[in-house]
Amino acid sequence: MVEPGASTRVAPGGQASRVNRMDGPPGLHPQRLLRLMEAAVEACRLDLSGAVVLTEAASGAYVVTPVLAAMAGAASVAALARTSRYGTSAEVGAATESLARMAGVADRVELVTEKRPEVVASADIVTNSGHLRPIDAAMAGWMKPTAVVPLMFEAWELPARDADVDLRALRRRGIAVAGTNERHPAVDVFSFLGVMAAKQLLDAGVAVNRSGIVVLCDNPFGPWLRDGLAACGADVSVAASLPEAAAGERPDAVVVALRPRPEPVLDGDEAAWLAARWPGTVVAQFWGDLDRRGLAAAGVPYWPPEAPANGHMGILPSGVGPEPVVRLQAGGLKVGEVLLRPDDRRSEFDRSFLDAV
Repeated sequence: MVEPGASTRVAPGGQASRVNRMDGPPGLHPQRLLRLMEAAVEACRLDLSGAVVLTEAASGAYVVTPVLAAMAGAASVAALARTSRYGTSAEVGAATESLARMAGVADRVELVTEKRPEVVASADIVTNSGHLRPIDAAMAGWMKPTAVVPLMFEAWELPARDADVDLRALRRRGIAVAGTNERHPAVDVFSFLGVMAAKQLLDAGVAVNRSGIVVLCDNPFGPWLRDGLAACGADVSVAASLPEAAAGERPDAVVVALRPRPEPVLDGDEAAWLAARWPGTVVAQFWGDLDRRGLAAAGVPYWPPEAPANGHMGILPSGVGPEPVVRLQAGGLKVGEVLLRPDDRRSEFDRSFLDAV
């Protein structure tokens, strides 16, 4: 068990009670995860030889991140484990240890439970993963100027997540930052967006097949959501706002995928409009914060019932399985690898992963 504030080196060898299983659905079986991880490392040509990586130790599909870095040759990986609503630090640590042993990289993965200055200062690559956020001015001050921060999302999403990353503080330190090209063929996370929306609607009790779906979208997610839902048999239209969508027939559901802003992207007035014009239509929060009180007061059904953190998605990529998570984490680590390399030594393949901020 990892005690608060302690650091423990994952011991190689020995018996691991979780080697052949992982809590959760069978799609998270460790041997399946390792196969997906090996494929992602190969597709990204991920090579972290000699690098020191600081990332998170997390639950479910996100357990892969520190192990991916070690599989790609990192000299050492510090994985920050914290207790969250998804599991205790001890549970997360046990899952990380087990997967690292199976991958043969246990001697290079270290679990830590505090974001300590000396741990941050030693890292060449610092990911913006959940347990490490926020990467604020204080944390930037702990980093060495030669460190790099790969963002596990595309650069256009940064304004919605600026509370998680202090870009100005990092730049003052001379620390290189770049987003991850999620549409790169080796990453291809956008191709899962439609499946994620379908899963969210199914969870909400909307069949998708033969359903009328309006996608409210003002960003690059739109075509991917439309095509993915249409492939599931839905009749889909895309609009940037409710007034733009008003000319169509009453849909079974509205998928909200609007860029987050300080105020809700769907407010009480729009909830009243929905209740009057499209009674019974389900509102699914894919991205962009909703006025849940306004929706409830107007009698508009919505999903998910609990609001995600401000600016965060209503369904995680892991909601449809580990594949998009493995691909995204490998792609983000690839961005870290490329940022560490001098520009004149970057190939066109390398540059194709970077999304400039």
